[in-house]
Amino acid sequence: MAAHRKPRQRSLSGTTVRTAATIALAGAATATAFDGTGQAAPQLTPAQVKTKVDKLYREAETATEKYDGAKEQADKAQRRLSSLQDESARRRLKLNSAQEALGLVAAAQYRDGGIDPAWQLALSSDPDRYLDNASFAERAGHRQAGQVARVRRQLREIEQLRGAARVELTSLRSRQAELKRQKETINGKLDEARRLLARLSPQQRAQVTGAGAETDRASRSAADARTVLEGAGSATAPNSRAAAAVAYAYSKLGSPYVWGATGPDAFDCSGLAQAAYRSAGVSLPRTTYAQIDAGRRVSRSELQPGDLVFFYSGISHVGIYVGNGQMIHAPNPSAPVRLAPIDLMPFAGATRVA
Repeated sequence: MAAHRKPRQRSLSGTTVRTAATIALAGAATATAFDGTGQAAPQLTPAQVKTKVDKLYREAETATEKYDGAKEQADKAQRRLSSLQDESARRRLKLNSAQEALGLVAAAQYRDGGIDPAWQLALSSDPDRYLDNASFAERAGHRQAGQVARVRRQLREIEQLRGAARVELTSLRSRQAELKRQKETINGKLDEARRLLARLSPQQRAQVTGAGAETDRASRSAADARTVLEGAGSATAPNSRAAAAVAYAYSKLGSPYVWGATGPDAFDCSGLAQAAYRSAGVSLPRTTYAQIDAGRRVSRSELQPGDLVFFYSGISHVGIYVGNGQMIHAPNPSAPVRLAPIDLMPFAGATRVA
């Protein structure tokens, strides 16, 4: 009977229980990981989203200014290259004409048996004209030598033009590569900002991007803009060009921000400044870090309507001062051209360009 007795079950020790629990928890965690049902990343508050989005917009704007600068240089390189190519084509036509003239001379000499012109004239049946003809032949020889020299000079000039064109082509390709890099950087930053904003409710997005009252002001009619322009102190603009630039900026309130754009329907920040002064007959550089040196620096206490105001340590943003502590600027892709206080961002300097 003892042989049929069931073996006594051993109780689990505390250590064994803890080990089993650890394995079970580890297995559950692994299963959860493979399931894709792990704990979600903590939800950012609207304030945290705003901080991140603002940083992304600043980084994108810095890249935009680099893009604008590279594009300006690429456009110049393209114009120089086109000019060199046109000049090379013109020189080539002249060279073809000179070579054709030499070819005619060579063919004539071949037909005459290659006899030196002086001997031909010496054997002439009219000896009385020998000296005159010999002098003519000498002049003809000089002209032929001059033609050869001109052809050689033209060949050297064309080769120099081709060398310069190769240099410009290399510069252009380098600028185009820089454009591509900056474009990818800009799009990456803006895409990330859009993803962050998409997590918020419409009300939260409006709060983060500053939409609402500012957007209402940005969408004023042209008549309203003129009224506000007078109230903003435009009468104190230093001259008619500055006043014209301010008027242009007011007329563009509500226009969308598009990086790399210079109007007339969309702008980035430096594009708006450039377009406003272009309308007043003043040519400005394309980028913020060049625009700040395009005129006379003025202090914040000296600001007058039309002055360009710059922000951040890298001079990556610009607005057009319109008086009463206000500016018109193109903020970022989440907001159109609008009025804003100059205290909105870290002030970096101001320039009077008109």
